[in-house]
Amino acid sequence: MTDEPPARRTPDETPDPRMGPLATLPVFFRLEGKRVIVSGGGRSAAWKVELLAAAGACVEVFSAHEPCDELRKQLREQPRVIALHSRDITTQDFANAAMAIAQTQDDVGAQVFRAMAKTAGVPVNVIDKPLFSDFQFGAIVERSPLLIAISTDGAAPVFGQALRARIEALLPQNFRLWARAAKSWRPKVQSLKLDFHSRHRFWEAFSKLAFSQAGRSPQESDLATLMEDARRQSTAPAKGSVVLVGAGPGDPELLTLKAVRALQSADVILYDDLVLTGTLELARREATKINVGKRGYKPSCTQEDICATMIELAHAGKRVVRLKGGDPMIFGRAGEEIAALHAADISVEIIPGVTSASAAAAALQTSLTERATARRLQFITAHAQHGKLPDDLDWRALVDSGATTAVYMGLKTLAPLCARLIAEGMPPATPAILIERVTWEGEQRIVGTIADLPEKAAAAALSGPCITLIGAALR
Repeated sequence: MTDEPPARRTPDETPDPRMGPLATLPVFFRLEGKRVIVSGGGRSAAWKVELLAAAGACVEVFSAHEPCDELRKQLREQPRVIALHSRDITTQDFANAAMAIAQTQDDVGAQVFRAMAKTAGVPVNVIDKPLFSDFQFGAIVERSPLLIAISTDGAAPVFGQALRARIEALLPQNFRLWARAAKSWRPKVQSLKLDFHSRHRFWEAFSKLAFSQAGRSPQESDLATLMEDARRQSTAPAKGSVVLVGAGPGDPELLTLKAVRALQSADVILYDDLVLTGTLELARREATKINVGKRGYKPSCTQEDICATMIELAHAGKRVVRLKGGDPMIFGRAGEEIAALHAADISVEIIPGVTSASAAAAALQTSLTERATARRLQFITAHAQHGKLPDDLDWRALVDSGATTAVYMGLKTLAPLCARLIAEGMPPATPAILIERVTWEGEQRIVGTIADLPEKAAAAALSGPCITLIGAALR
């Protein structure tokens, strides 16, 4: 172990990754008043006819056979937008069509239909035959004008339907009313002639209100309040803010909903080395992302540089998210950042995250507190400013047989820590578990006692973030 301080590095802006390959391009096609042709009269064709008519298309159905009951019902109910031609489709029927859909049992029929459509320059979909189709219909969550479409590119339609059911359960029906209100209110908002950031914040405030008041309908008084707030903010001097957000131990699914909302409204995100790419992918794509990582014994940004960067950005009117691994208030040096921001008269908010000790207990499916064996849980850091074991640890508390101890940042000092615990009276057979990269892909666990854990950890040549748990509750 070296006593030399790690090399210094400066905050480094991270370029946005290019979007990965897409199986298909998701688009929303306006069909109001446009002609769409459908070949076939079975149940699958009937569902597509219903969908097209709901989108405002003028649907012409070609079927030499008697259409199914559902399609006949649609013809009776919507004679102005759905027409039936009791014959096979011909090449001439494709003229001036916006799109063409076919229900056919065999590949030969699908090939003929596709050839006629391509000759006329009409995009085609053959139901359940993706190889003959230019586009696919996805599973739909309908809160029109709010629509969510889900596609698996034909790979797993049942999976798409299951995802649709999950979203349906999460999305209140009243959201359709809020979406309609947004559409009708937009011209009034545009009349305010707000700049880009003010408009964006108006709609963020609208969205926040919709989520918090999803059980009721939007009112004109809501619009008046939102517009007044927008006018006031547009004339006020730009004033930024900072949110300290706990990213948790790594798994993006452990982020709180409030943390995700903060990421999606941020102008700039300052993140630690321990924040995984999957977490950053939940952020607003337009946000600037800056790596301000601090790692023990490795090149690190200084705390002074991080605070100065936050203050500079906030004074420029930016909404800054300081994304910290774990929970910001547990060994995250949040106190220093909060003090610096308060001194600069900058608004700061804290959003807690799942701390590594909790994630480790969940991964192990082991409670860290038990009535009979662990009445107390204590968090310590085994890494002092000089990189060695802290001199002022409460050893009497640490060797308490009725406590469980979670040791943060203790990999390099694990051997002297365990040796001191034994010297202070803790039984050498006391259970100890070290977890590297908890909740990450490649998580590694080392199970032992305070007597043998340091040797086992050294043999494993660990390099990732580690949390160590010590106590009888782990037995």
